Amino acid sequence: MEVAKKSVDTERPKKRKWKKWTLVTLGIICMLVISLFIFVNVYINRSLPEVEGEVLLEGLQKPVEVTRDGDGVPHIEAENSQDLFKAQGYVQAQDRLFQMELARRQASGTLSEVVGEATVNQDKYFRTLGLRRAAERSLKVYSEDAVNILQAYADGVNAYIKEAKEENRLPPEFALMGISPDPWTPIDSLTIGKYMAFDLGGHWERQAFNYYLMSQFPEEKAYELFPTYPKAAPTILDESEVVDVAASFEDVILPHEFNGSNNWVVSGDRTASGAPMLADDPHLGLATPSIWYQMHLRSPELNVSGVIFAGIPGIILGHNDNVAWGVTNVGPDVQQLYLEKRNPENPHQFLFEEKWEQAKVYEEPIQVKDGETIDYEVVETRHGPVISEFAEQSGKDNVLSLRWTALNATTELEAVLDINKAANWKEFEKGLEKFLTPAQNFVFASKDGTIAYKANGRIPIYENPEDALLPMKGWEEENLWQGYIPFDELPKIVNPAKGYVATANNKITDESYPYHISHNWAQPYRYEQISQMLEANDQLDEQKVMDMQMDVKNLQAEEFVPFLLETINRSKLASIEKDGIALMEEWNREDERDLAQPLIFHRWMLNLQKVLYEDELPAEMMDLFHGAGQTTDELLRKVRNGEESKWIEEAGGIENALTSAYTMTIRNLSKKYGEDPSSWKWGKYHRVEFTHPLSSISYLERFFNPGDPQPVSGSRVTVRAAGFKENGLVNHGASWRFIIDLENMNDAYHIVGPGQSGHLRSDWYHDQLDDWVEGDYHLTKTDVYEGQSLTLSPAP
Repeated sequence: MEVAKKSVDTERPKKRKWKKWTLVTLGIICMLVISLFIFVNVYINRSLPEVEGEVLLEGLQKPVEVTRDGDGVPHIEAENSQDLFKAQGYVQAQDRLFQMELARRQASGTLSEVVGEATVNQDKYFRTLGLRRAAERSLKVYSEDAVNILQAYADGVNAYIKEAKEENRLPPEFALMGISPDPWTPIDSLTIGKYMAFDLGGHWERQAFNYYLMSQFPEEKAYELFPTYPKAAPTILDESEVVDVAASFEDVILPHEFNGSNNWVVSGDRTASGAPMLADDPHLGLATPSIWYQMHLRSPELNVSGVIFAGIPGIILGHNDNVAWGVTNVGPDVQQLYLEKRNPENPHQFLFEEKWEQAKVYEEPIQVKDGETIDYEVVETRHGPVISEFAEQSGKDNVLSLRWTALNATTELEAVLDINKAANWKEFEKGLEKFLTPAQNFVFASKDGTIAYKANGRIPIYENPEDALLPMKGWEEENLWQGYIPFDELPKIVNPAKGYVATANNKITDESYPYHISHNWAQPYRYEQISQMLEANDQLDEQKVMDMQMDVKNLQAEEFVPFLLETINRSKLASIEKDGIALMEEWNREDERDLAQPLIFHRWMLNLQKVLYEDELPAEMMDLFHGAGQTTDELLRKVRNGEESKWIEEAGGIENALTSAYTMTIRNLSKKYGEDPSSWKWGKYHRVEFTHPLSSISYLERFFNPGDPQPVSGSRVTVRAAGFKENGLVNHGASWRFIIDLENMNDAYHIVGPGQSGHLRSDWYHDQLDDWVEGDYHLTKTDVYEGQSLTLSPAP
């Protein structure tokens, strides 16, 4: 017993010592974690932009006042234009420098320098397109005044970069990626402008898709999926001239299919105030930071308010003291694929009119982070860059090149600077002569009561419109574009008798218009609903227009649900599927987030596309099938009208196709949301969060995407646009909402989701996310504003 007791007593001090060291170790770890937390917070907070006090800025001639209002909108007041645009560059960089850095790298094809191998194919594609080369060409045709403004803006950006580097205050994303920004240049701004033309597309992908259809299917079946059914058969290429489209574009980067917008302008005859009203909500990608940056610029020559892309001077959409304007995408056929015959003896020569013609060759070495530099070569024929080999330089005898208006020298920024100062329609339209790409539907209003519309931009003339459906033979001169639609003959309306003009990417001309615009138009539902709401209101005010922008009436469902319900084979439905049908029969056709029916309808329509196309079209071709929804609508209309459809017949007929798609829908939804369809909600699937580009790194998501995704109403086909991925996450919609009653040119209503700032610790980082979801607008005044004030003073 004595021996045992002694042994126990000997072990106790060892246990107490072990516990002591454990506590000490835990304490040290806690202190290190706390210290690291404090350091990270101090570092991140230090990079917040200065919004109060004074900053010395080299090159300023006079002090500039920057007042950020309660929504984070900077109001910049300068005594001359050079100081104004230098300050604009400095302020944009304060809030959006990392976004600007990624934007110029993406458009220039230099992401791999900072990301690594994952973006090599993307860089190859953008090097092939040559947006930066096009920007360099464009700068040469800008006026001296415009070049000076571009340089002043770049000087402002560089002043902030220099300051942030010297004070170790770069935004935290730079540290996370281990990069530092190079100086900004005017070419960077113009390259971002070219990227916006890319983002709004031009339909080459549909030509490639149509070309694939013609090579894989019988003519009648192929034509059914064309955006326009050809009246005369397009030229069929010989088998020896076929390019493997599926392999060539497997890794292609395409603009979002649903990039577009709503806008409308109403005369004073239809408003409560008696003055015109204008509304605009461009539909682009939804992300953090917003694609738009709202600003107010004031100098003796200028007083303009609205939004601009980060990285570009001026205001592209908004109003000044006299006029207001907004845009939607025209979507014309401004991209043409050409089939090229390569000289087997010389890969840099291509056939044209029975002679071998030398192509231009650009060496574009791609630096890769943590990897070797890749030698990359871009070949340009007389038509444009060869784009069918960007992922694999194979040296094939037949390739596809791209002619595109945006690759020419163009002067959009010059136009922006002119329309910012316009006092009336005549001056505004004069400024539009310089806005060449992308082609846009401009709506306009002035305080003198004028309302107007113009489909503006450089739009090619096709003698035979069906030529724009397929790639053309690049070796025949007759296939060259026949110039562009003259500026004075572009579609235009001034003071229409009905008192309004609206556009929503819909078809803008009838058969009497002498020129071809496009084969690819958006589904008409948004435009039809806007038109119906405008016709029903002759006393519009700001609140009614806000309600219009947030409208969720689904006219696609209005048209097709009765047909779907009467055609589906109910005898084959299980009990839960019949419950879903009962819900659909009582639906009010609104895409409200708390309803089950929008969830059933939209998934049903998506699954119908799978039933019709999935077995016959490979995934990479479905990516090129822009407008698949509209094509499916047309097939439904055909069979509803008693006509035949090869695609529907081969899916077992319309009854079988609709029933199969519906049962697939209910089966999938019940697995995720339960066995009671009445408890399902559109908003459980259809949610928005505005993702940050670095949030794909899992441990960063909680910092850059604060909060959970929010349920949101609307859809791709409602006026309140909210496009979504297959997982339901909303990634596309009204990136900015804008309303102005011209009775008071100093007041306008805006929503910039999710907020003004790109800094995750800013009060204005995600402060408008709830506003975007709920439709709560903020008023921006250009005569009286209060907030945090920063003085930019000339450095001694």
